[in-house]
Amino acid sequence: MKPLPKQTLHPTPDRRTHLWQVLIILVVSLALAGCNFPQPIPSDQVDPGQRMTEMAGILNPDNPGTPTPLSLPTAGVTGVTPPPSPLEHLDGYLLYTIQQGDTLPALAGRFGVPEEEIQIGGMLSGMGLLPIGMQIQLPDALENVLPFPDPILPDSEVIYGPSLEGFDAAAYILEAGGFLAGYAENARGEMMTGPEIVQRVAIETSTNPRLLLAFLEYRSGWVLGQPQNAENNRYPIGYNATVDTGLYNELMISARLLAQGFYGWRDGSQVEVSFRNAARGRLSPGLNAGSTALMNLFAALHERQAWEGQLYGEVSFLDFYQAMFGDFWSRAATAEPYLRSTDHQPELVLPFAPGESWSLTAGAHMTWQTGTPRGALDFAPITGEPPCAVSFRWVTASAPGLVVRAERGVVALDLDGDGDEGTGWVLVYMHIAEKDRSWAGTWIERDASIGHPSCEGGRATGTHVHLARKFNGEWLGVGEPFPYVISGWRAYAGAARYEGFLQKGEAIVTSRPSGSSGSTIIRED
Repeated sequence: MKPLPKQTLHPTPDRRTHLWQVLIILVVSLALAGCNFPQPIPSDQVDPGQRMTEMAGILNPDNPGTPTPLSLPTAGVTGVTPPPSPLEHLDGYLLYTIQQGDTLPALAGRFGVPEEEIQIGGMLSGMGLLPIGMQIQLPDALENVLPFPDPILPDSEVIYGPSLEGFDAAAYILEAGGFLAGYAENARGEMMTGPEIVQRVAIETSTNPRLLLAFLEYRSGWVLGQPQNAENNRYPIGYNATVDTGLYNELMISARLLAQGFYGWRDGSQVEVSFRNAARGRLSPGLNAGSTALMNLFAALHERQAWEGQLYGEVSFLDFYQAMFGDFWSRAATAEPYLRSTDHQPELVLPFAPGESWSLTAGAHMTWQTGTPRGALDFAPITGEPPCAVSFRWVTASAPGLVVRAERGVVALDLDGDGDEGTGWVLVYMHIAEKDRSWAGTWIERDASIGHPSCEGGRATGTHVHLARKFNGEWLGVGEPFPYVISGWRAYAGAARYEGFLQKGEAIVTSRPSGSSGSTIIRED
């Protein structure tokens, strides 16, 4: 295996004014895709090639001009600092340039080597985010890696983060005027329109709505077109899950698959993709989280040959995405890096009043849906109230901030106060009762009341508050690179979900679902 190239970004020029050029190339290429073109799409779905033709007419009806081929960069790191002088290359080692979000444990997992063998002119020690642009060397230990070493999608295109720049998904859908604009379904016991469904999935799972819309359009034609019999299609994306029918559930499955690839790559726990026929492929360690998220999504729908056609064929989803929403590498250059080795969590305090006794009923568990990191903690008031009662106790703000979302049991507190949930530090409180809950648009100081803990807003077996963190749109786990520290207590994950403990000096509080002895925590500050 050859040494990995230095990971730097060379964005392609902005082609927003030349979408017609790209689309013509895509349409012509359909006839040339051959055996690498994706497997046939079920009859109740629209052919992506047909959608490209329709897009050409919708987005660029006049002046076709001269076609210009679409090119993509060969790597995905943006905003890097200048790397140090090249290292003296060690025999049997690979050169690698640190990308956004890299940590030693994650690199060890991706390259399949012991952490202590990762070197930068000697032994590299320490934890946390590594400086972007730093060159390191790792043993060349991997075999049978998929032959796709270069990033294909920036991290910022997967998360609900800084690259959105005020993008309004609902407005886009309505202006497009496709089937989705007039669609509605009953999801989770609530009638929602198509624009509402896309926005809810995006904001709640912290998934980029541009990516969700492009994927939905690629698979169904619902965003820009009016496919025949669309109103009878229970599987617009095509997962065909027996129970999870309808647009909401299929978008949630998509968000989950993206999260599994994204956060699994971020922490080094997922280094393979599983194709639809159960075959597996080891991913190149030089990829980035955004690319592996997309690869994981398409692997769930296709066997390997079709997967390659979808992502690397002459007609690819990436071409389709760029034709629909413009040059994503140029967008990323304005938003990344959004994780830096100099970033730190702000000071947080426990989410209840000083002197009160609460129980740590759940240690580190998924922040939101399956695939998100184990970054949430559950606290329950010790009051003797019936299970799932709306407690008389109050959940309080762990830091000052602006309430940017307060609905369906959730309160999202934006600590930088800019009103954008995709930028800066955001605390997400779950299971907050509607009664006495803070209003969106309200600025609250630390220790101000947010609402009462309850079982509202999701699955719960007892009254509690679920507290998770996001930074620039990324969900965070409890450990490195941004340790979860609250009122001086540091959270540690256990061997399994919901297990774990808080430690402060020599004092330890252990999570117990029953709230029994050993789980009690009293806020002293």
